[in-house]
Amino acid sequence: MSTPADNVDAMALDFTEAFTERTPRIVNAAKLLKTAQRKKTHQFLAEGENSVEAAIATGAATDLFVTEQAAEKFEEIVRTAGYMNVYTHPITDRAAKSLSDTVTTTGIFALCNDVLWTVGKAVNSRSRLVSVPVETREPGNAGTLIRVADAVGADAVVFAGETVDPQGPKVVRASAGSLFHVPVARNVNIDDVLGQLRSQGLQILATAADGEVDLDDAGELLSRPTAWLFGNEAHGLGEELLAKADHRVRIPIRGRAESLNLATAASICLYESSKALFADEA
Repeated sequence: MSTPADNVDAMALDFTEAFTERTPRIVNAAKLLKTAQRKKTHQFLAEGENSVEAAIATGAATDLFVTEQAAEKFEEIVRTAGYMNVYTHPITDRAAKSLSDTVTTTGIFALCNDVLWTVGKAVNSRSRLVSVPVETREPGNAGTLIRVADAVGADAVVFAGETVDPQGPKVVRASAGSLFHVPVARNVNIDDVLGQLRSQGLQILATAADGEVDLDDAGELLSRPTAWLFGNEAHGLGEELLAKADHRVRIPIRGRAESLNLATAASICLYESSKALFADEA
């Protein structure tokens, strides 16, 4: 039995009539693990404490699914869901497994409406720092990039080209709630993305091992409104795309490592930009 949204007592949930993996509402929600169903319904699932809490707090969640153990562990989240008029449904452990793409589930899920922005709405004339992952394919990296952008105070994350779905379960989980905090957009047309960024007065910087600008010497450059291009995990940024950037920036590596992975390189660049942009506010 589901609990009306105005009932904020987690202990009022009746787990003797909990939804099972065969309950139509659970069956439909489980289909959201597939990209096609998310695209069709404009909905997605968020799992875990941070993501569910953020989904509820920002108004993205419409329904909460929770096991008996999770209801006790995350009682405050369940209570907040009631205050936010989110319909709460008790579910069995097997139902939870059907909603999760992990071996061990947290037992708490939020059914959410689409939260992706268009590039035109995510980026505007007030934007000062934008992260642009290009053709990112690894969900964990995509989620981490969103989380890093949120942490450094970036205005938006724009996934450009053929990328992983930012609302896929692994991406949502890796973002640890940040998907709901920072505007995230997706556009398969890379040239269109670059055009929209430039139209809003952003310079475009690209990471490159042979960049003409050393990050250590880029302080003045980084104090300007910036969009950072970060390449694909396997191939980086192609020469054609690198040529379209205003400047190519290299991260100095003083040890013996040959290179940095995508998430690490992005974290370093975004942090340095954030430090330069917000220096006057410190």
